[in-house]
Amino acid sequence: MIDLRSDTVTRPTPAMRNAMAEAEVGDDVFDGDPTVVRLEQHAAERFGKEAALFAPSSTQSNLIALLTHCGRGDEYIVGQEAHNYLFEGGGGAALGGLQPQPIHQEDDGTLDFGKVASLIKPDDFHFARTRLLSLENTTWGKVLPASYLPKAKALADAHGLSLHLDGARIFNASVASDAEVKTLTSEADSISVCLSKGLGAPVGSLLIGSADFIREGKRWRKMLGGGMRQSGIIAAAGLYALENHVERLAEDHENAHSLADGLKQIFDWEIEPVQTNMVFVSVPPQKMQDLVSHCKQNGLLVGGYSPEKIRLVTHLDISAEDIETVLGVFQSFDT
Repeated sequence: MIDLRSDTVTRPTPAMRNAMAEAEVGDDVFDGDPTVVRLEQHAAERFGKEAALFAPSSTQSNLIALLTHCGRGDEYIVGQEAHNYLFEGGGGAALGGLQPQPIHQEDDGTLDFGKVASLIKPDDFHFARTRLLSLENTTWGKVLPASYLPKAKALADAHGLSLHLDGARIFNASVASDAEVKTLTSEADSISVCLSKGLGAPVGSLLIGSADFIREGKRWRKMLGGGMRQSGIIAAAGLYALENHVERLAEDHENAHSLADGLKQIFDWEIEPVQTNMVFVSVPPQKMQDLVSHCKQNGLLVGGYSPEKIRLVTHLDISAEDIETVLGVFQSFDT
């Protein structure tokens, strides 16, 4: 099967498996796993921050960030379609007693600063205390404008807020904009980075920030069950991905552009402009189920983003030849 449902479906390459098999390990909860330490140091240096923390998932690393920045009864402002609001089980509310204040996201993934400012609560005990502004890059495959984060940081500073960046696919943003990740994230107080999406590791994410922030975050990781033992085996995959799989993301972007261009020749349906590795196709609702079934019957897995839209995600396991096969499957669909 050719699987375009997500870039989380990638499988470790033989070289990555070899790195995992040969990883030097220790007890990361007791006194540190040497490979985890190497991964965290590498990430901190790459992002220009003081420290990093290895976590099992981005859901956990985002939650650790929320719990570290905010206390019970506090509030964070976040995009209505942001992953850590919409797709992470309400963990901040359920486990931290935090109040999310969602706000509509603009088409480019940004939050309107005027709207953000209007939602920051006054210093009045009737209200939850607004503590954090949470942003995302990329959002649904869109790269935040380069000038946006410094302005967001200025707004946050003016109101005494911290700034968190869910950078699950920040390396896609880096490759697409030809900018180092430390340039794209320098204004953020904390950054969450996923290793098991486009980078192709089987599991794991990183939370990056100041030494004091990560020290407190490590306590929350333990409370959430994220303290792992010989985790160097999986950290080795993440380290290999950071050292070998970043520049190749350009291939995924190229394949996504080729896929979108080919689909435009087949359908008159709306296809959103492609920036990174995601192609969004508007499908007539009455055709959606038939299309998904047709694809599966012909060896192609696609995901419904909404009742009227599918998301096609290119990744490490998808080649240019696969894109031609995919276009053939869509070509054979009776619209």
